[in-house]
Amino acid sequence: MPLLILAVTLLVCLLPLRDVAAAELTLWRLDCGAIQVNDLDLFSDTFHFAGRQKRLANSCYLLRHDDAWMLWDAGLPENLLGAPLGGQPMSASLDKTIAEQLRAVGVAPEDIVILGASHNHFDHVGQAARFTTARLLMGQADFAALSAAPLPFAVDPRPLEAWLRGERPVETLTGDKDVFEDGSVLMLAVPGHTPGSYALLVRLPRTGPVLLSGDAAIFGEQLAGGDVPSFNADRARSVASMQRLQAIAERLGARFVLQHDPDGIGLLPAFPAGAK
Repeated sequence: MPLLILAVTLLVCLLPLRDVAAAELTLWRLDCGAIQVNDLDLFSDTFHFAGRQKRLANSCYLLRHDDAWMLWDAGLPENLLGAPLGGQPMSASLDKTIAEQLRAVGVAPEDIVILGASHNHFDHVGQAARFTTARLLMGQADFAALSAAPLPFAVDPRPLEAWLRGERPVETLTGDKDVFEDGSVLMLAVPGHTPGSYALLVRLPRTGPVLLSGDAAIFGEQLAGGDVPSFNADRARSVASMQRLQAIAERLGARFVLQHDPDGIGLLPAFPAGAK
């Protein structure tokens, strides 16, 4: 009997690995804008970055799972196309839209069936309205906050109005989510930056695991120091979520892509090349 139990246990453990190998997966990194931070100390509540500046990337990701298309984050709003990066503590600009980039790989906005949002900040949902046939996946707490009064820091519900009105399908999440139910793409709950923040783990057949940070971690030095942005919703949860993602990346040997880090995003090929 113990041998039978052991055999069944091993079989159950191996099933997700077979499913992942069977799924045809490709991941593309998209350019979804840039953010100039003239007061980098906003990204540490212990004065670590006082007097410093940094140009942050703003990346989004296109994923093909067999015949299904998923977009992870929807970037800055299109009204920031060509906007100057000015003298405010933070300013943002967009060079090209997501729709323009999708055309380069033969994808139309209406082909996107899943829109995964790492969180509800304007620089991650700005072009969401373009994806008229997509089911929105978002943390329950972040979706609820879109209707709050007053709105939390950096939250703009306008790109998500169709989902808020019930005109498009939405699934709100409270824990980890196996997006395609085969272990290949997992939304990981990492609260702290916002109450309902998520990261994305993609298990690519050739490249191996890729971990997309959302805003649970912003750039390499901030992550390494355990620095918590002063505008985060919950300090303790922020620290715990950074630790969780670091542990996952180490144990899986994953490429840990910090979505705002101009160096970190280079772990994936430059568009239009994709990782498989």
